[in-house]
Amino acid sequence: MKTYMAKPGQVQSSWYIVDAAGIPLGRVATQVATLLRSKHRPEYTPHVDIGDSVVVVNSDKLVLTGNKLEQKIHYTHSGYPGGLKSTKYAIMMEKKSDEALKLAVKGMLAKNSIGRKQIKRLKVYKDGTHPHEAQKPVAVKLKGGRI
Repeated sequence: MKTYMAKPGQVQSSWYIVDAAGIPLGRVATQVATLLRSKHRPEYTPHVDIGDSVVVVNSDKLVLTGNKLEQKIHYTHSGYPGGLKSTKYAIMMEKKSDEALKLAVKGMLAKNSIGRKQIKRLKVYKDGTHPHEAQKPVAVKLKGGRI
């Protein structure tokens, strides 16, 4: 018995749409990362990017549990002395909730060229509208809602 290994371009890619309203940020990020890596497919191969795309809508309605809104801080550094900048997640979720989700998903992907390709296929929108109707995305119901 041979083990099946997918080859690039051999597998059809799919588009998925996810409604993130009322679901915690981490739960959305883990399930979206699974879809981007295509681990839900039987032909998953770790070293090949078989390419599913994910559209996330309603990122401004994401939830952070506990005191994370006030206590969790995102740090960036420019690389220069004194270049450390910090942003509380309360401000980040108010102004750039789409970037907060992208950062969470990016941290769950591989830190190599495959991970960089996969994060480019993540499209996040603050409201319920998106310009990807032509791709006919399949709706995915996420687990762990708080509504």
